[in-house]
Amino acid sequence: MPYVNIKITREGATAEQKRELIRGVTRLLQDVLGKNPQTTFVIIEEVDTDNWGIAGETVTERRRQGK
Repeated sequence: MPYVNIKITREGATAEQKRELIRGVTRLLQDVLGKNPQTTFVIIEEVDTDNWGIAGETVTERRRQGK
């Protein structure tokens, strides 16, 4: 029973893009590991850029600086 947790920044991923991610990850687990799609769970969590840090800075700060 695979469980996949995808974390992305909250920057406007569309519902269709999220559906594609869920379908694609499910298909990948089926193709590579033979996992049953009916028991594969894919969770997408969207995190505000103020709550995601890289190299000691928030993503919000890094984006303002053009990084």
